[in-house]
Amino acid sequence: MTRPRLLFWVQHLLGIGHLRRAATLTRALRAAQFDVTLASGGFPVPGLSVGTADFVQLPPARAVDVYFKDLRDADDRPLDDAWRADRRRHLLDLYDSVRPDVVLTELFPFGRRQFAFEVEPLLDAARADPRRPLIAASVRDILVQPGKPERIDEMIARAERWYDQVLVHGDPALVGFEETFPRLAAIAARVRYTGYVVESRRRPTSPEDGGGDGGEILVSAGGGAVSEPLLRAAIAARPLTRAAAAPWRILVGHSLPDAVFADLKAGSEAGVTVERARPDFTRLLRSARLSISQGGYNTVMEVLDARVPAVIVPYAGGLETEQTLRAERLAARTTIQVVPEEALDPAHLARAVDNALAAGPPTLDSLDMAGARATPRLLRTALAAHRRTR
Repeated sequence: MTRPRLLFWVQHLLGIGHLRRAATLTRALRAAQFDVTLASGGFPVPGLSVGTADFVQLPPARAVDVYFKDLRDADDRPLDDAWRADRRRHLLDLYDSVRPDVVLTELFPFGRRQFAFEVEPLLDAARADPRRPLIAASVRDILVQPGKPERIDEMIARAERWYDQVLVHGDPALVGFEETFPRLAAIAARVRYTGYVVESRRRPTSPEDGGGDGGEILVSAGGGAVSEPLLRAAIAARPLTRAAAAPWRILVGHSLPDAVFADLKAGSEAGVTVERARPDFTRLLRSARLSISQGGYNTVMEVLDARVPAVIVPYAGGLETEQTLRAERLAARTTIQVVPEEALDPAHLARAVDNALAAGPPTLDSLDMAGARATPRLLRTALAAHRRTR
């Protein structure tokens, strides 16, 4: 068991947060001597790093609506049964070639039910394997409220049927999983909190290293599919803030259309750099004077890790409540400033920027942010127990 083989399935649809967190975990698992194959079903993300792990791009799918009802393939066609059969074949062939000791699914069975057509056959194959692997779920701290109550029954049934362990990447001291999964007791024996997943802590120690008044204002929004209002508001807010003379850097996610990107560049003034999102985002963040971002899991944890003053504008489109809940909890305990999406305009954003600069960096030393280290340890422990009872 010195190098367990792990097959990690992940599907991002609108944003890229699920894939970025899976990539962070993949690098941590490789560092802990797992042989990892990351199978991604979303569209490719430029600059994504999985270190020395194997990365397999499945035929990609994306959502073109905020309710995740309209899913399209690489040719912008709605997904059909032939496409689903091809995806399922790719995934099952991958299982046969990897012969994993651990199967890890990101979000499923607590989401991505549109992809049960391939995940359930994958889990059936794993359960039927004479060398049956450990089966685990990787899920963030907060779930989106399901549109129908019976969806909770489906989640529990799937967890009980297939899963040995559920890894919740959060800290119940901030948000307990039961707050958005109220029937946690039904599967509590399988659940383990890992702490929040973020790269290892590297804090700026001087203005030259980051965090000083000479740093830039960094505006970001992950993949960028729903970021246009925030980016435009940030550009318009700059002259209204006490940081009007500072350099501002606007990072535009690759999911935002080229025409919008070009318009943002054309409409920016001197001192504002508008460019596509970069793989060295965390380095830029550590040297920033202030961060303005949406409230995605990865960015928020990176802000806390970098200890940079921050303004969060949580995305709240469709049925999304996850970013708002996390942002509100952090705002109550730290100096992070929150601007609700419905209140977003240049004036509100400018006031939040000034308040964040005056309040200083957020600190929350009690928060468990060791999820990247804890996840491999928990999986090794579970795998050893699984092998003893198999």
